[in-house]
Amino acid sequence: MAAPRMISCVLALATLTLGACSAATARPSGGQPVVSGVAGGSGAAPSAGPPSGTAAAPPGTAAPSASALDPAAYKAELESRRKAMAGAIGSMAGARTVKTLGQRAQKAAEAVESGAAALAAVTPPDQVRSQHDAYVASLRDFATALGGTAGKVGSRDLCTSSAALTDVGGALKSLDQAGQALQRAGDYPADVVSVKAGGKKNRRLKNGSFIRRGSLTGRSSLQIDNGGTRDAVVTLVKGGSKVVSVYVRKKAKFKISGVRDGTYKIYFTHGVDWDGKARAFTRQCSFERFQKSVKFKTTFTATQIRWHDWRITLHAIAGGNARTADVDPDDFPG
Repeated sequence: MAAPRMISCVLALATLTLGACSAATARPSGGQPVVSGVAGGSGAAPSAGPPSGTAAAPPGTAAPSASALDPAAYKAELESRRKAMAGAIGSMAGARTVKTLGQRAQKAAEAVESGAAALAAVTPPDQVRSQHDAYVASLRDFATALGGTAGKVGSRDLCTSSAALTDVGGALKSLDQAGQALQRAGDYPADVVSVKAGGKKNRRLKNGSFIRRGSLTGRSSLQIDNGGTRDAVVTLVKGGSKVVSVYVRKKAKFKISGVRDGTYKIYFTHGVDWDGKARAFTRQCSFERFQKSVKFKTTFTATQIRWHDWRITLHAIAGGNARTADVDPDDFPG
């Protein structure tokens, strides 16, 4: 580094080292129905006839289902279940943090399973029985898929609502189609799907792209070495304020120049598929920080200007001297 004319410059270099962390769900069966009877003299079961005083149905006439709901009652039953299920699915789609996403995905799975169980006990009008059965089956499949997705969020394999919706995309589409078929059969309220699932993506920024860039008019620098297998975003926080966030690709390095004097906490997140709108990786995410803060200081003397340059590695190396700690995703400075 060049010093101002006629003034010598002395560089103090320290090395921090990081050991990166790798972001390393049957229905109970029912019993068999049993029919019991009373043996007669000849061994034949007595024939069941209409009660005394009740006329039998004319030959060739099918008797209606005794417990089938009429269309109005069936619509009311569907509507009472639709609100809870649609609300839970929409709430999951609106989750903004990993922790909230996991909680809402599990609640959505429970709400959809509860709705499916309730509707399975309903006898619909005879003309929509097949659509009703397909709808209930799709609800159960979707609930199962949601349960699996909630588990993946818990393990940080999935990290955003868009990734969660993509994960259940097939079951979501089947449920939407089954609901539409029931609606077409009689304008029945089965529209529980109000969100869409996108395809799986692998978006990346260029190495060294600034996601947040505060004032960089100092003399110091921070060299970042990401030797891991996933891209990373490094964030410097000073006094509770986020100063700089920079994208560093896997197996790449980048230097932040012009770091101003002060004590900084350094946070970093690894992952796959960067969602610029959410400012987060959508899959395989981890959240960490260096346990010790880093101090940048410029010292002026009569003959010298001294400053600190720091180097950090986001992967484990022999002889590393800086420890890292996991961070609650809700506490990460996004």
